[in-house]
Amino acid sequence: MHLAQLNIARLREPIDSPALTGFLEALEPIYQVSDSAPGFVWRMQEGNLATDLIQYENDRLLLVNLSVWESRETLWNFAYRSAHLEVMRRRREWFHRMAEPYLVLWWVPEGHLPTVDEAMARLSVLRAEGAGPEAFTFREFYGSSEAACRPAAAEVRK
Repeated sequence: MHLAQLNIARLREPIDSPALTGFLEALEPIYQVSDSAPGFVWRMQEGNLATDLIQYENDRLLLVNLSVWESRETLWNFAYRSAHLEVMRRRREWFHRMAEPYLVLWWVPEGHLPTVDEAMARLSVLRAEGAGPEAFTFREFYGSSEAACRPAAAEVRK
């Protein structure tokens, strides 16, 4: 099993705003770090941003980042022990604070590449039911063996 992750953000300004220049300039170097990080498997690459801007949740525009990793440790090391952390520390400059969970983790079979719809369904499960084997966080983490023992109810809810 591999670990999928989705994180979303609501932009403070339009994507072409000068206020987002620092964020946009940081993307390519961070993608280079992620793509060469131990345990990296895949990331969604849509358009020039290698992220996706989607209309979701009451027609709000969201920036979506979706990736797959070999393990919790490899994702954690990329997120919190690489150059990614410095960019993440600046997120309040570019994104609104979100009251609801904006990051969700779940296990996928090796070779499976999750879709945005699948990922958003997992986030909905986390928001509605809290952490469980189908949808969880770094803090409330479930191992792959726990997830394998439960049917994929998130897929049924779509």
